[in-house]
Formats: sequence, structure tokens, C-alpha cells
Amino acid sequence: MLRLGEKQELAIVKKVAFGVYLSDEEGSERVLLPGKEVPEGAGSGDLLKVFLYRDSSDRMIATMRTPYVTLGKTAVLKVRENSKIGAFLDWGLEKDLLLPFHEQTRRVREGEECLAALYIDKSGRLCATMKVYPYLHMNSPYQIGDQVRGRIYEISDNFGVFVAVDDCYSALIPRKDAAGSFFVGDVIEARVTQVKEDGKLDLSVREKAYLQMDKDADLVVQVIREFDGVLPFSDKASPEVIRREFGLSKAAFKRAVGRLLKEGKIRLTENRIFLTDEE
Repeated sequence: MLRLGEKQELAIVKKVAFGVYLSDEEGSERVLLPGKEVPEGAGSGDLLKVFLYRDSSDRMIATMRTPYVTLGKTAVLKVRENSKIGAFLDWGLEKDLLLPFHEQTRRVREGEECLAALYIDKSGRLCATMKVYPYLHMNSPYQIGDQVRGRIYEISDNFGVFVAVDDCYSALIPRKDAAGSFFVGDVIEARVTQVKEDGKLDLSVREKAYLQMDKDADLVVQVIREFDGVLPFSDKASPEVIRREFGLSKAAFKRAVGRLLKEGKIRLTENRIFLTDEE
């Protein structure tokens, strides 16, 4: 059986002026390997390891080249150009790979890189998708406390920030910890906070609470100064308001406020927070 999007060994069954035809052991299907790619001295019966894809006329064709990504795998690919139907990616073959608009988690631009997986669409064509969640591995070597590097590939209002650690392992910055600005395509440094039973990782870009508290307290002071020394709400504000103004979770905000109160740098009322040095 000829397998689109994969490398496989096929035998030369016929030589023609423009190349050779290859077939599997069953011999029920044939595919052309163009003459310019036929190894010197190759003859009938020889086995060649080739990759199968579709040419510009939508015919299955073989190549001796190895593309940057194969079926069901992920890779970081460069955007060659945009078109009316999507973006075209350089994947190491003559015909560029289509990344349809509906498979983009954000609009990509010419010249940039994106993490993509290779799949077969409903029309039987090879296409790329940035929705790589189903294609990522869950057997990472990382443990709680490890520092990792990952690429953001999707952002969900319900779940948080989806990250591909090392561009291949499944990870998430949970919504409650996803404070700050995140963008699809960003490469980030993070700390593993949980390894789930299925192998997926939970991450945080924040330091451990006792180390992060000083930075958060400085941020709170800075924001209060921007409000002329009086914050128009207290630590009882909703998590949404706190996240909007500070980029912090409510728990982190309350810890920072507690630190500032203890140090005497703020004064707290029912509905306001005052800087003591600006009263």
C-alpha cells in the first residue's frame, strides 16, 4: 500500500524516459519517481526509500528527499507566502505545504516561523495545522521544578496557554497562572509545576511564590503610583479586575498586598489602597 506523507521502501518496477515507477510488495499501485531524483545505477527490482506527496497537478509522486515534517509529526516551518486560501510553508520539497486559514491559531506572516503538524485533509491532500495538540508527545523527561523552553501554539480563555515544550511535548500554563501577556509563536522559559498522570506538563512562568512576592509587590506599588497613589479598589476586587490592571492572579495580588502592608508601604480601606508615602 502506498502511504501518503510517509517515508517507505518501494521497488523499481518500470523504467521510463522521465523516471522510474515504484511499487510496494503487493504491486497493486505505482508511483513515479522523476528522473532527476533516480539514483545513478538504480535498476529494476532495486529498493528505494522515498517520501510520497502530491505534485502541483494533485498526482501522487515520490521523492528521495526527506521533508522537514512527516505525517502526524510536528516541526517548526518557515512561512514562504500568504494567499487567498492560507499560508504556504517551506517543508523542504519543491511544492510548498499549505497551511489553511482555518488551521491557523493566529494569522501568520511571511518570513516568520510556526510550529505545525502534517495531516491529510478531507480531499486527500497533505496540509499543515497549527492546532498541534493531538500530535504532541506526553513522555517528556521533565520533572517538577525543572526549567524548560517551549513555544506557545494556542491560547484558550477557558484553559490557559498551550505550550509545546521542546516543540514536541504537551504542556499548559493553566488559566489561573497565565498572568501577563502571551502571544502565539512566543518562545518562553517556564518551570514545571506538575506532571500529570497522562504525562502532560503544567507550567508556570512565575518563580516560586516566596521568590516572586517581592517582584509582585514592586509591581503593585508601581501601578498604585500610576493611579496617583490611590488605587480605586481593594484586595477584594474581582480576579478579572486584578488580572486586567496587574496581570496577576488574585492570590498573587493578595500576597503582594500583604507584604506591602507588613512593610508599612500601603494603607488599606474597604474600597481603596493608599500608598503611605503619598497620602
